[in-house]
Order: sequence, then C-alpha cells, then structure tokens
Amino acid sequence: MGTPRFVFLKVHQDAWLSIIIALLFILLIIFSMFLILKQYENADILGIQIDIFGKWFGKILGTIYIIYFIATLISVFITYIEVVKIYIFPEISNLVLGLLLISLIVYSVLGGIRVIVGVSFIFFFLSLWVFFLLIEPASLIEISNFQPMFQASFSELIQGSYSTTYTFMGFEILFFIYPFIQNKEKAKKPVYMGILVSASIILLTTLIAIGFFGSPQLKTREWALLNLFKMQSIPFLERFDYIVVTEWMMVVLPNMLLLTWGVTYGLKRLYRIPQKITLYVTAALLVITCIFLDQHFLIQAFTDRTSEAAFWLVYVYPLLLLPIVFAKKKWRGRKGGNHHG
Repeated sequence: MGTPRFVFLKVHQDAWLSIIIALLFILLIIFSMFLILKQYENADILGIQIDIFGKWFGKILGTIYIIYFIATLISVFITYIEVVKIYIFPEISNLVLGLLLISLIVYSVLGGIRVIVGVSFIFFFLSLWVFFLLIEPASLIEISNFQPMFQASFSELIQGSYSTTYTFMGFEILFFIYPFIQNKEKAKKPVYMGILVSASIILLTTLIAIGFFGSPQLKTREWALLNLFKMQSIPFLERFDYIVVTEWMMVVLPNMLLLTWGVTYGLKRLYRIPQKITLYVTAALLVITCIFLDQHFLIQAFTDRTSEAAFWLVYVYPLLLLPIVFAKKKWRGRKGGNHHG
C-alpha cells in the first residue's frame, strides 16, 4: 500500500525503472530456485539444506527460515491492524482486531495446505475488482508529474529496487510447497505469471500515484494506494475507503495463512513438533505482539528489520546456494563414478 511512496523517495520520477529492475532480478531468483529444486526428486529447502550442509547446520539454516516466516507474519499482521485502526476503527482495541484475524488464520490452517491454497486462489480473484477503482485517478493523471525522467543514477535505481524488497517477498514459499505440487514441470508457468502480474500491478499503481499526486504530495502520503482509492465518490457511500480496507483483508490473509503454515510445517519437519501445537503457539505469539507492538514507529522499525533480513534470505541466499548444490551433485557423480570403477 505504501510502495509507490517508498520507491519514489529513492528515485523520484524514475520509480518505474526500479520496479522493472526488481522484477528482472526476481525472475532470476525464481529461475535459480527451480534449478535448486530440480536437482532433487521431491525435496523442500529444509531437506536440501540438511543434505548439503549436514544435519546440525542444515537444521540451523532451516530454523532461520522459520524465524523469518514468524517475523514476516507478525509484520503483515500488525501492519494490517494499524491500517484498519487508522481508516475505520481508531478507537478499537488492537486485541479485538487481532483475535478476529487470528481466528481466521487458525481455522484455515487447521484445514491444511489444500484449504490454504484454495482460499488464496479464491481471494485473489475476489480482490481484483479493487484495482478497477484506479480508473478515475488514472484519468486525472498530469503528464508533467513524470518530468524530468531518466535523472536517477544506476546506484539510485538499485536503491529504488531494494525498497521493493518487502512488497515482492513471498515467492520464497515455493521452497516449502514444492513437494506438494503434483506436476512439477507445469509449476513454472503459474509462478512466473504470478510474479509478472504482481509486478504489473505494483508498476501500474506507482505510475498512477506519481501522475496523480506529483512529487510534493506523494512524498507526504504514507499510504498512497489507499489515498487513491479514497478519491472515489459514490452518492450512497460517504467513505469508500472503508470498503477498500476491508476488502484488502483478502490480499493480506492468504499471505498470513501461507506464512503460518510455513512455520508449522517447518517445525514439524525439523523437530517433529505437531503442527497443531505450533499453530496454537504461533497464535498466542500474535496475540502478544498485537498488544505490545501498537505504536507506528515500533511497527515501522519491525517491518524495516524484517525487510532487511528478507533481502539476504530471499534475494541473495538462493544465488549463493545454487553453485553449492551443483558442486555437491558433481562431487557425488564423480565419487559414484570412481566407486563404480
């Protein structure tokens, strides 16, 4: 929701270039992820790491993934609560909103990965109508707001791409759900299409935000996308942003479901802890965080730290892991050949 502003603060009118660069880099990361997974018949990242690095160090790396999932889950959870409080219920308790979201998370995750994927699939299509609300702001774009273009240096463009880290992350769940995909060869196209659709939406909303608000306004609007939706005027609805914020739950809830499942599945794989126990402990942790992380500066600081960790784990680590996996496979092939000889 705040991505247009974050990117604009780094590269101004060239924000669209940073988003394209980020997309190309993510496509490279996903290509690397598929190459890593292809070296194993039916393994997830947890099993691959244990195979490559040994039992203990592999488990440590797997635990880092789980901690990252927990941190990202908390970040998405408390950020959505903050948005609801700002735009709809400023006086309501964080605990009340938190318990409502947690009940949805627990109920869905108890249904297993098929239920989660089904919810994600349905909510994706049910939330698409929201973006048609950007037609009116798009028609009011001032072309002059895009000038001057091509002023940012290459390092500034990279910084702008880096600022999209938090927005784009989520595709790393592929490392966990890969064994559950029946036809793995056909999995590539939907994954790439999903990234392209997401990037197209981010690019489009950023262009509309720049063209509609211009530099002075966009710099001061933290939730630029919600402000665009708020521009809608319907005779029988005074505050259309109420509907948009409520509808936005269909965007954030699938993310929270997949992250929660990733935590429970990971702990079960690594330490044989039943998923139900981990689910209830995670729910209790969310209750605690929504009580204590209730100030904007705390939420922003937590999100920034999560984004920094995500950059290394999601965007850098697969590129480092890929040559190690290939080297291990080559070493095994050579060892097998020598043994056979």
